[in-house]
Amino acid sequence: MLRRHYFLCVLLWCSLSSKSQDRILQAVKTTQPPIINGVLDDSVWKTAPIATGFIQNFPSVGKPASQRSEVRVLYDNGAIYVGAMLYDDPSLIRSQITARDEEQLKDLDFFSIFIDTYQDLQNGFQFGVTSSNVQTDARLAPNLVLTEGNYGDKTWDAVWDSKVSVTKDGWVVEMKIPFLSLRFAKANVQDWGIQFLRSVRRNNERSYWNPVDPQVNGFVNQFGLLKNLREIKPPLRLSFSPYVSTGFRSTPEPTGYSQEWLKSGGMDVKYGINESFTLDATLIPDFGQVISDNVVNNLTPYEVRFDEYRPFFTEGTEIFNKSGLFYSRRIGAPPGGYDSVRELPYFDPNKQVLRNPRRTQLVNAIKFSGRTPKKLGIGFFNAIGAPMYASIRDIAARTTEKVKTEPLTNYNIFVLDQALKGRSYITFTNTNVVRAGSARDANVSGLDFSLYDKANTFNLRGYGHYSTVFSSNGYDGYNTMLRAGKVSGKIQFYLQNIIRSANYDPTDLGYLQTANQHINLLNVSYNQFNPRSTFVNYQYSFTTSYNRLFNPNKFNTLTFLATGSWVFKNFWEASLSASYLPDQHDYFIIGSPFEKYARRPQYGYLNISGSTDSRKKLLFTYNALVSDFFKNPEKKYYTLEGMLRYRFSDQFSLEVSHRFETETDYIISAGRDALTQQPRIAFVDFKDVESVMSGIYNFTPRINLTLRVRHYWSRVPVKRITGLDDHGNPAGIVLNSTQIDNINYVNTDAFFTWDFRYGSRLIIGYKNWIGDEQYIDGNQYKRYLANFGHSLDLKYGNEATVRFIYFLDYNQLKRK
Repeated sequence: MLRRHYFLCVLLWCSLSSKSQDRILQAVKTTQPPIINGVLDDSVWKTAPIATGFIQNFPSVGKPASQRSEVRVLYDNGAIYVGAMLYDDPSLIRSQITARDEEQLKDLDFFSIFIDTYQDLQNGFQFGVTSSNVQTDARLAPNLVLTEGNYGDKTWDAVWDSKVSVTKDGWVVEMKIPFLSLRFAKANVQDWGIQFLRSVRRNNERSYWNPVDPQVNGFVNQFGLLKNLREIKPPLRLSFSPYVSTGFRSTPEPTGYSQEWLKSGGMDVKYGINESFTLDATLIPDFGQVISDNVVNNLTPYEVRFDEYRPFFTEGTEIFNKSGLFYSRRIGAPPGGYDSVRELPYFDPNKQVLRNPRRTQLVNAIKFSGRTPKKLGIGFFNAIGAPMYASIRDIAARTTEKVKTEPLTNYNIFVLDQALKGRSYITFTNTNVVRAGSARDANVSGLDFSLYDKANTFNLRGYGHYSTVFSSNGYDGYNTMLRAGKVSGKIQFYLQNIIRSANYDPTDLGYLQTANQHINLLNVSYNQFNPRSTFVNYQYSFTTSYNRLFNPNKFNTLTFLATGSWVFKNFWEASLSASYLPDQHDYFIIGSPFEKYARRPQYGYLNISGSTDSRKKLLFTYNALVSDFFKNPEKKYYTLEGMLRYRFSDQFSLEVSHRFETETDYIISAGRDALTQQPRIAFVDFKDVESVMSGIYNFTPRINLTLRVRHYWSRVPVKRITGLDDHGNPAGIVLNSTQIDNINYVNTDAFFTWDFRYGSRLIIGYKNWIGDEQYIDGNQYKRYLANFGHSLDLKYGNEATVRFIYFLDYNQLKRK
């Protein structure tokens, strides 16, 4: 009976819609497109209807915008054109120059258009421009987790044109968005979802043409309508971005430095198969000019997840990331045998490493994606990693050996994403990795769904993923999630259940901290979006989580968390959290076969964070966590971090951040006893300190110089190593230790970027990093400054590169 009731509910929610669009703008086609010069003097603009009457979304929800805005839209067979007259006192317009896509929390006014070309109420495009004509663009998708003021994946960079000007009546925006940068269905008559945003920075006002209610879940479903686009016949969508790069790298090695001239060349190709589907390919890709990772001393049993900075793996990949099964850093990762080769001279002084590539070279990669008129999204991704080899010299025998560190590898992703009525969807994803020879292969398949009721108030979502590893001792596993809750209104809540089997493993092309979990979670929140006497808005929430192992079925953790966050009338922000963990049985620090656990002490903590008004020249953010509520009086845990950003001018800003974290008697794994093979744990009093300085100088909206310097210090005194009894408590002292390690990571990244033509770029980069000898004697250098001073005497690597990218549009070449 319950199963039948559940099935009927699913069918009902699938059949209901969650959207009624309010405002309509009639589309006007032109044969004489306007000149994009930031001046609305082309007579063709007078033929377009005006979108006006913007409504505030922040800070005064639902009230008319304080400044008048008038927007016009035209189109032809090649592009869509936007002209906006944004009325204001020109002396009050904020106009800080920033890098591309960096408009948030900056001192500038901003205008943006959003387009939902399939009118599926879920996916879309954003094109925005600041008062200094700095562009921002993004792909919108329902699975993205976004911060305030961000609407989509900004790593997507399209090729389009914009100009702005300031007049006595305000400021003017003109845009030309080529259909080369959009995807849409093939139909004689089309209706697109459309939305306009205006941000007036001096009063932190954000307003939209079609009202956006913060109590309503979703953003694209609150667009207006651009109606009756007729007989769009776009030209062939084909573009090429050839590149050449060169440089020099000096890398520290145990016996000196290895020096290498860098040279590379390749091409990115984008081909529009039709109006809806696009093929992206990169040939002989080179990803050298990316920011350095924030490497840390990982004391946990979980893999550290790093951000992706390589453009090919960030631009237009939202459909491949929808199920959470794609972690692009797997592709082009360090070869599997890199570390063993690097450490060889430490164990055998007779061996000399002549060559040991740090990254796996990609041969090529392609992405094929789009959406049919029936709103079925189709995506296919393929990348090939070349086999990698290290060269090792036997000094005594005077011979050189070639060692394979990574086999030839093929990565594939296939996605079917059906948008249903309203904001509902169902998605099938398959990932597989095939390696040459006897190396392991892997396959993961998953089905994800999200269903909304007609009023867009309630949501049921979930997934089922199944993984298989093919090897001599292959295994398989599964991962399921089901969540039901209320997602709109002042009061929101959800219940969630996750089950991961012990052998679930998506990590050949995905990321997972740990399998073998059964997690039950409840969240309730109260959200006040309308201003009150003291606050612009505020939120209170309560979350509790009860976790068990999946196999064996044993208790893991219980957590209670209460949080309050407030935005004050002066636009300062604050958040306060209180949490309590009455018991923790940490099986994962010991690992499989999960026969024992380490019992971490019960504790609670208070966490306060916030920021000052980001409109001011000086911005200060802070975060402090205090946990002194342990039964063990020797146990303490503190975190303190802060950031200062100062805007010296509209062109130059500097930011400095510092983070300090310390915990006494922190439990880490100490491996297993060599004779009994029983697990051991170590108690450490660690301190982690991270300092970052970053700055940007914008010469023009298209030319900037960025600098980022990071120093990370981890001091880990090992106090004692013990065994474990059957209740997770320490069992006898195996070793009293005086070992103290100071681990340092230092990185400097500097880039000069000149976007000299739309889609074309010159980048000059410099990178400096500490070598593999990050360890400093902790008994001799106990203080941060003393350790930092000595870290400057270690070996550093250096790299200087130049990269030139030129965008070629087939249609422009054809005309020439």
